Amino acid sequence: MKAVKASKFVDEIREKTLEELEADLVSAKKELFNLRFQNATNQLDNTSRIYEVRKNIARIKTIITQKEKGLK
Repeated sequence: MKAVKASKFVDEIREKTLEELEADLVSAKKELFNLRFQNATNQLDNTSRIYEVRKNIARIKTIITQKEKGLK
């Protein structure tokens, strides 16, 4: 089930421009910071969200690198 969700996310970000991807990256990093802050203050219920956001950041960075190098 998670693989389908991840592949749908990747398909969505592949369609975006570099500027949109950079904005998404900044947004994801802000979300990760907020999640870590909530975790540190014991306010975070779903700690697996940190893992998901980290993976999404890696996916976005990968797509940015591919677009910059002219792949896919």
